[in-house]
Amino acid sequence: MSAVIDSPTRTVVPQTTATGPRLSWLRDRGMGASILVAALSAAFGVVLVETTAYLGAVLQADPFIGDSETLAFIVGLLSILLTGVAMYVAAIVTANTFSTIIAGRTRQIALMRLIGATARSQRAEVGKQGFVVGVIGAALGLLAGLGIAAIGVQIGSSLIANVSEGFSLAQPFIALPAVGVALTTWAAAWAGSRRVLAVTPLQAIGGSVERTHEEVSRAGRHIGAWVLLVSGAVLLAAGVVVGLVHPLGVVVAFFGGLLSFTGLALGSVLFMPPVLRLVGRMFGSSATARLAAENALRYPERSSRMAIGVVMGVTLVTMFAVALESVKQMLIGQVEGDIPAEFFTPFDAFAAVMMVLVAVSAVIAAVGLVNLLTIGVVQRRRELGLLRSIGLSNGQVRRMVLLEATHITVAATLTGLVLGIVYGWIAAQSLLGSTPTLPDFEPAGLVAPHVPWLPIVIIVAATAVLTLVAAAAPTRLATRVAPVEALAAD
Repeated sequence: MSAVIDSPTRTVVPQTTATGPRLSWLRDRGMGASILVAALSAAFGVVLVETTAYLGAVLQADPFIGDSETLAFIVGLLSILLTGVAMYVAAIVTANTFSTIIAGRTRQIALMRLIGATARSQRAEVGKQGFVVGVIGAALGLLAGLGIAAIGVQIGSSLIANVSEGFSLAQPFIALPAVGVALTTWAAAWAGSRRVLAVTPLQAIGGSVERTHEEVSRAGRHIGAWVLLVSGAVLLAAGVVVGLVHPLGVVVAFFGGLLSFTGLALGSVLFMPPVLRLVGRMFGSSATARLAAENALRYPERSSRMAIGVVMGVTLVTMFAVALESVKQMLIGQVEGDIPAEFFTPFDAFAAVMMVLVAVSAVIAAVGLVNLLTIGVVQRRRELGLLRSIGLSNGQVRRMVLLEATHITVAATLTGLVLGIVYGWIAAQSLLGSTPTLPDFEPAGLVAPHVPWLPIVIIVAATAVLTLVAAAAPTRLATRVAPVEALAAD
């Protein structure tokens, strides 16, 4: 390894797999999944933009509601909000992925520091990688989204007779989701690479490890997370109060939810370990179960990064399910007598569409879990080789990795269900608290939360499937390398 000297006072970072030219670093584990996350987000945004425009054309062509600007506004607003949610989830998943990649590059970064590279130049390189990943993913997502939209328009045109024939896929704002995803991915990579600034040249003699519980729990490390969490909680409470007199309370609650969950995500290393410890007791006291539980708690950053994506997905789906069910039950309470089965058919159809759209964000989070678990196993080759050298069989190592994945997904699912129910109730309360109700048209006041059990069962079943899928590749990787070879790895 050699450095290229441009001048007596400037040292250029040496070429490596991670920082060399010709995009060779794209072959690193985690980069492909990051591109996939960006592509999914961009495609989702493009499809929503096209769907909004298409629905607008349908509404304008309708002789009865063609002049309804309110309905078109609501559809457009939902499109913006859902695109924002998908980009938000993708940003956190990408930031966590790059954080994990940086943890695996600790020794390499330290070697570069040792020969003269600065921490800022190293972080700038990671930022460039994030931007390239975002651009590639956004471009692929743009093309995929246009293809999906074209198919959807053809299907819609065959089913709906009153659509304007002049509708075009070339919408004015079609590139905005792709641009937003590219910039968001770059920003997420930059945020996820902040650990580069803490790497010292002395770490060149060590391995690539995550920080321990003691290191991540130091006072002052998570002030920002607490500020966001408390600020969000205050806004959530304010949204509930405002919602008692005006439906715009839901807007206040929306920003409160955004801030509070961001605080939870940033401070996940503080909030997730207690849940992980509680769940760990469910898996018994066998050697593999104890190892799996201890691995999750020994390096809380790694476990929390894996869990928070699943928490986001479960929270989003549960929140929308609870909010929509609460609205439906309130409407049922306002109808006297028997309700025809078809009365709520449009509402149920709308709810189903919303759940499918929100599920896209859950898929993005699931991709993040699979990616992080795989990277984690690759970075722990030495540890896994040591376990095999002291007597653990291949089957025990595979069970340990599977239990780790199960441990994390169960803890994340439980956390997401609780958060989703709370957020869902707050959304319904802040929106419906001031709604006039029969028989005296007084405001609804406190709205009881209603939990639809079918979506909850689906979430639990999907989590079980996700655990098996997420652990499939890592369990194979965990036993593929011989113990001697693994022990020789950095």
